[in-house]
Amino acid sequence: MGANSSSISELPENEYLKKLSGAEPISENDPFWNQLLSFSFTTPTNSADLKLLEEATISVCKSLVEKNPRTGNLGSLIKVFLSRTKELKISAECQNHLFIWQAHNALFIICCLLKVFISRMSEEELQLHFTYEEKSPGSYGTECEDLIEELLCCLIQLIVEIPLLDITYSISLEAVTTLIVFLSCQLFHKEILRESIIHKYLMHGRCVPYTSRLVKTLLYNFIRQERSPPPGTHVFQQQTDGGGLLYGIASGVATGLWTVFTLGGVGSKSSPQLEQCSPLANQSLLLLLVLANLTDAPDTPNPYRQAIMSFKNTQDNTAFSSSNPHAFQINFNSLYTALCEQQKSDQATLLLYMLLHQNGNVRTYVLARTDIENLVLPILEILYHVEERNSHHVYMALIILLILTEDDGFNRSIHEVILKNITWYAERVLTEISLGSLLILVVIRTIQYNMTRTRDKYLHTNCLAALANMSAQFRSLHQYAAQRIISYTCRHLRRYVYVLDKLYFPHSHCSTLQHCFSTLSDNGEELLSLTCSHILRSYASSLFSLLSKKHNKVLEQATQSLRGSLGSNDSPLPDYAQDLNVIEEVIRMMLEIINSCLTNSLHHNPNLVYALLYKRDLFEQFRTHPSFQDIMQNIDLVISFFSSRLEQAGAELSVERVLEIIKQGAVALPKDRLRKFPELKFKYVEEEQPEEFFIPYVWSLVYNSAVALYWNPHDIQLFTMDSG
Repeated sequence: MGANSSSISELPENEYLKKLSGAEPISENDPFWNQLLSFSFTTPTNSADLKLLEEATISVCKSLVEKNPRTGNLGSLIKVFLSRTKELKISAECQNHLFIWQAHNALFIICCLLKVFISRMSEEELQLHFTYEEKSPGSYGTECEDLIEELLCCLIQLIVEIPLLDITYSISLEAVTTLIVFLSCQLFHKEILRESIIHKYLMHGRCVPYTSRLVKTLLYNFIRQERSPPPGTHVFQQQTDGGGLLYGIASGVATGLWTVFTLGGVGSKSSPQLEQCSPLANQSLLLLLVLANLTDAPDTPNPYRQAIMSFKNTQDNTAFSSSNPHAFQINFNSLYTALCEQQKSDQATLLLYMLLHQNGNVRTYVLARTDIENLVLPILEILYHVEERNSHHVYMALIILLILTEDDGFNRSIHEVILKNITWYAERVLTEISLGSLLILVVIRTIQYNMTRTRDKYLHTNCLAALANMSAQFRSLHQYAAQRIISYTCRHLRRYVYVLDKLYFPHSHCSTLQHCFSTLSDNGEELLSLTCSHILRSYASSLFSLLSKKHNKVLEQATQSLRGSLGSNDSPLPDYAQDLNVIEEVIRMMLEIINSCLTNSLHHNPNLVYALLYKRDLFEQFRTHPSFQDIMQNIDLVISFFSSRLEQAGAELSVERVLEIIKQGAVALPKDRLRKFPELKFKYVEEEQPEEFFIPYVWSLVYNSAVALYWNPHDIQLFTMDSG
């Protein structure tokens, strides 16, 4: 960093910036602007240099805030930029580097200034600064709305109309970045902004006709993942004839002020990770998410969300609905490919969630794909590495699975997709497994992690809902998947007895039982010792007999008694007491999932029956439990039926022979003996006021992931630095 860092720190003393922020008005036609805008640089990307640049900008801004009411220099700078953008399209077509170069530099300075202005003043104050012109102190004109709206429209036009070439890449990226900065006032408010001056401009007036084109362009920027051109591509190169007067001026001032912005960029080189990604694609996606999550105006729904909800495939020839003027078409195949490839980022997962949840055309297309594993596997990897992901990313991945499992066709097809060698699944070598069985393994692992670590009810409820949606279509479950379904249920059955023992007999619970549970690993695969199994049977028999008489009353009395024993009615219950209802809920749902599979597809799942028979002793103890008695009827019937057939076949049976008997028995079992239950179906519904979750989440992604944008963390009000 060295010299570059000290150069950045000297920026406030530079004569051109001092003149811009000084007391002298500068007209739009002053040659000063050619001098100010003639510098070459690659935008700094590492946080240390961005912070230094921010600090240097603040001192310039302080002076500009003080002097601008009399000079109007901010407005002059913006008008200079606007005048240069009028010829940008022609400049791009004619490869006129100089025009594009200076327009980009003007926009970069505007963006830096705006970012500081917005973080340090209200929108009303910002609006005033757009009105000031060169005139007597204290007076101002009436161009406020025109200039802000003109700048916003100009940025949108630049994004949607300027062709994306090597020489226009930087200014396209800067335009997207500046729109994000314009909307960043939300960062500095704890409450969700429902009425904002900038929102008003974007949802009404001159900007609205560009809605569909802007959303479409941002999506295509994400789809194409265009990488940054080589450094210096956007810089004007001297022509062989020596160039004109303007180039002479530019080359004469390219030293001094802007030597800090060398072609290599500010500070150290960007990391390999940044070099591999597309800054424009990333920034475009972030802007799209910000726009889509703006709150509706009192009289107007968010047009950007409307556009996202209604766009169609380019191969769809049906007419657009007249009720939505913002609909457009896009290539779904390209979009699907990009979504599959980019799921490692929070923002791509959030986009996938929005499209599946809000756009029926996209959802129908995705569910019809014959290569659905390309989308599902990255989602499963997110859940598998739950320890490394933030909670919001895990939520989005899980809800995507829940939305997909609402479709019976999806639930059938995933068991037909056979995968080879899943290298990232470390618990067991999976040389061959169906996508459906892998999904079950990962979801159960996620529930288990949540129950033992984060203890988030929302997370495990949605995990169980996804499994429940799939259960009637379970097919040819891998033996390990079947084993995990049963062993996970058994783990909670044991835990349930242990918690009841602690709750009902807090002073006399069995130390052996406690020891057995404390030594169980997270995998829950270990069998309890024979001693503990005997204790479990003994306690289960007495406890369930007690519960069957007056379950709720007894539980309430025990809870009150336990509170009293702690010495204060205000004392919180121990974790094991608080967990009892959660454990009971999980057990109930897992039993319903097993029951659903046995009722609808028993003959397709011999491995599940095998695993159930292997743990039958524990299940048999719960047949009289008042909370599970109804759902245990079918499970108990299956256990009894197949146990009888195995006894008839004799002792010392091999695994293969047992499976053969199960397959034969599945055909012979009278289906009418199994009690019918309502189909397990859960549908994802957004919480009321979803913006309370999504807006802070989106802006946390902008804060953490935006390219070349830095905000002082102490200024952020919308979320805490450890949120997500």
